[in-house]
Amino acid sequence: MTNPVTQAATLLKEHRESIDRLDAILVYTLGERFKHTQAVGKLKAAYDLPPSDPSREAAQIARLEDLAKEADLDPDFAKAFLNFIIQEVIRHHRKHQK
Repeated sequence: MTNPVTQAATLLKEHRESIDRLDAILVYTLGERFKHTQAVGKLKAAYDLPPSDPSREAAQIARLEDLAKEADLDPDFAKAFLNFIIQEVIRHHRKHQK
């Protein structure tokens, strides 16, 4: 019979390894996303477009809230997370316009 503490330690290790893999996926995904938003920022600067697009941002937030619900993730958390990313993107876009 397996010791319950040993079994718990094994399960904990497996969960933590999964979390580590998912964290890496998140970081690389965000890196890829920011490459594209940087390109958008450069295009906006080149054509003298505003750094933010409120209708696009609202649509993205609504879309992410729906995805969060499908993924059983707190939609308020997802919205706050995307708002943080959007603000960072706008900050980068403003830098390109200077």
